[in-house]
Amino acid sequence: MKNFKYVDYLWDEKKAAALKDDQVALFLYRSNILGADLRITNFGGGNTSCKTIEKDPLTGEEVEVMWVKGSGGDIGTLTRSGIAGLYVKRLRDLKAIYKGIHDEDRMVALYNHCIYDLDSKAPSIDTALHGLLPFKHIDHLHPDALIAVAAAKDSEKVTKEIWGDKMGWVPWQRPGFDLAMKLEECLTNNPGIKGIVLGSHGIFNWGDTSYECYMSSLEIIEEASTYIEKKTKEKGSVFGGQKIKSLPKTERLDKAAELMPLLRGLCSSENRMLGHFSDNDIIMEYINSNDLERLAPMGTSCPDHFLRTKIMPLVLTLDPNEDVSNSKTILKKLAPAFESYRKDYAAYYNSCKKDNSPAIRDPNPVIIIYPGVGMFSFAKNKQTARVANEFYVNAINVMRGAEALTSYTSLPRQEAFDIEYWLLEEAKLQRQPKEKPLSRKVALVSGGGGGIGKAIADKLAAEGANIVLTDIVEERLVEAVATFGKDVATYAVCDVTNADSVKAAFKKACLEFGGVDIIVHSAGLSISKPLGEHEEKDWDILQDVLVKGQFLLAKHGIAIMQNQNMGGDFISIASKNGLFAGPNNVGYGTAKAAQQHMARLLAAELGGSGIRVNVINPDGVIVGSKIWEGDWAEGRAKTYGITVEELPQFYANRNLLKQIIYPADIANGVFSLVAILNKTTGNIINVDGGMPVAFVR
Repeated sequence: MKNFKYVDYLWDEKKAAALKDDQVALFLYRSNILGADLRITNFGGGNTSCKTIEKDPLTGEEVEVMWVKGSGGDIGTLTRSGIAGLYVKRLRDLKAIYKGIHDEDRMVALYNHCIYDLDSKAPSIDTALHGLLPFKHIDHLHPDALIAVAAAKDSEKVTKEIWGDKMGWVPWQRPGFDLAMKLEECLTNNPGIKGIVLGSHGIFNWGDTSYECYMSSLEIIEEASTYIEKKTKEKGSVFGGQKIKSLPKTERLDKAAELMPLLRGLCSSENRMLGHFSDNDIIMEYINSNDLERLAPMGTSCPDHFLRTKIMPLVLTLDPNEDVSNSKTILKKLAPAFESYRKDYAAYYNSCKKDNSPAIRDPNPVIIIYPGVGMFSFAKNKQTARVANEFYVNAINVMRGAEALTSYTSLPRQEAFDIEYWLLEEAKLQRQPKEKPLSRKVALVSGGGGGIGKAIADKLAAEGANIVLTDIVEERLVEAVATFGKDVATYAVCDVTNADSVKAAFKKACLEFGGVDIIVHSAGLSISKPLGEHEEKDWDILQDVLVKGQFLLAKHGIAIMQNQNMGGDFISIASKNGLFAGPNNVGYGTAKAAQQHMARLLAAELGGSGIRVNVINPDGVIVGSKIWEGDWAEGRAKTYGITVEELPQFYANRNLLKQIIYPADIANGVFSLVAILNKTTGNIINVDGGMPVAFVR
């Protein structure tokens, strides 16, 4: 069977044939294609394994080795560096020294004594679940359909209805060595089964070959999905039918964009967060339903879900048609809901905590539901926020399926807490790499399609920021964004002289990342002419792009910063020419001086909001700068009586350091202002190699 309705068959015979002599590579291939279908398992969810015969490096004897996904990995992107290789016999010998449930954490530490491959990733808590089962290839997955079966009331009975005696079933239990022995016992008591449903959790299944295991996973998911769909049709309605109607798509996006900075600020009361918004059909069916009020507080069931989404979402009581343009009014309505959520989370923590529990974590919601509009998620970075959103969609699918089968059940709060605040989970969090200086921040860079703007974007992204590139040429933007990784950057075609275009760019920033923290006005052009040759149109375009553009970016961007209430940075890329009266430069120099003084005025006005406004003054940035691609270079060369090719060294020779200035040098200046000089505002930093005529003081 290769035609599936509810999962994708992705096995490529040619690719698999090329790997047939390397069972570990074939197991990684199987893992990757399973992880490519979010209906099978979500990012970071589930784990897979295979067992091979290897030569013991000490004895030369043939030994059985299990290769399994390591702690914190993702099967969709799994590579050899992300797996652990363990002696199977040593792992099974641990049964002789296991002392019971209270001994679980010690057992995980003992997995290190079973390591065969010294380059192994840290073994995960699920290692023994794979090791105690006798099969060569095993998949442990979290498909929505199977979790729906696992989370349904009378789950064991439902399992029997779907598969008869072909599937085993074990009740919910926190993953660990004891659960591994329960799976082994289930197999012993039910010889010939093709898999085991884990209550409120997921599924284990297996095969003699990687392909057989893969097909077993797909077939079991297909069978469960088909049965759920049949029951859904019999029931006739989903989630009790629709209570409210969705707003039209464009209205939903407009409202979400206006609301996201407010939500982001409220979610960031302890730690700055980034956002994600989604309003797909699955989400809207659930959040507009009659059953939302009953189901949402119950929380998610699968541990992989609530570890990323928190146990329950915050449901906003705003009417879908609420006017959210008045931020002060809306904040008054939203703030009590957030305060109540934090208090409820603290009560959950205090009622469930144990003597050795880690300290309470950020009590703010991760998932926020606005009926009629959509679903927001907030987390430490874009990827985590997006994945949390995807996991809650999985949870919605689980609720939908379980309600069709019988009714949805969630984990008891104590069980959920014991997973969320498990010391092993805390240890995993502590192993995460240190965040970069600009992590959790969003930077919008005008003129970001190339030259100085792109160099600034590259630097800020390298230091952890998310980036919104703007430019008037989409082709440049597409090429520029392609250089960043997933979940790092987006773009908006933007004419900084047009208010609607600027507002649309900030709307994109809000919808993609939740708001904006850093605005860099790098868009520009240069016109070098004597006064007699300087035309009115030259003056107008310089004033429009450099000065009006800065005004519009400040006006609309700073309003978002103020709604977030987390401060921010506005950086103007001006020029030495704003301080030094050079020849043939009346329009450009005047516009640059206006940029500099506007920055001082904004700094004086916005300091009370924690928004810092500063200026970078480049000079002589010829190599890699877009403004030198046109007539400006020829004009300056003519002014100084040299050739265009001689310009870089000419400019270097006239500064004190005798250095050529590159776009990356300007980017370093911006970084210093937004990440290091955090008590500087109203300042000008010259990045020009040292030009005495342009010294600020």
